[in-house]
Amino acid sequence: QVQLVESGGGSVQAGGSLRLSCAASGSIARINAMGWYRQAPGKQRELVASIFIGGSTNYADSVKGRFTISRDNAKNTVYLQMNSLKPEDTAVYYCNGLVYIVSWGQGTQVTVSS
Repeated sequence: QVQLVESGGGSVQAGGSLRLSCAASGSIARINAMGWYRQAPGKQRELVASIFIGGSTNYADSVKGRFTISRDNAKNTVYLQMNSLKPEDTAVYYCNGLVYIVSWGQGTQVTVSS
């Protein structure tokens, strides 16, 4: 089993940047597709970015052009670079597999003020 721990969140002003990290207790090499999810108060959890073993990526329309997902299998870590942050990006961010889902971590809070 793989345990995921998210970090890097915080409070920033609109237009700022954050880099989130997702550290795995075990190897993520066996997880073909990894994704970053977020859940805002009163809303359903949504997938915002994903990355596949071949390096291809996909993004939700709401974050396209602003967020970049990457993975380092040697470090068992997935990253999410977030630029030009908007107040609507405020949420708890989680990482997990896209299809192969493991236990959810605690997430990391991102708060963007106007």
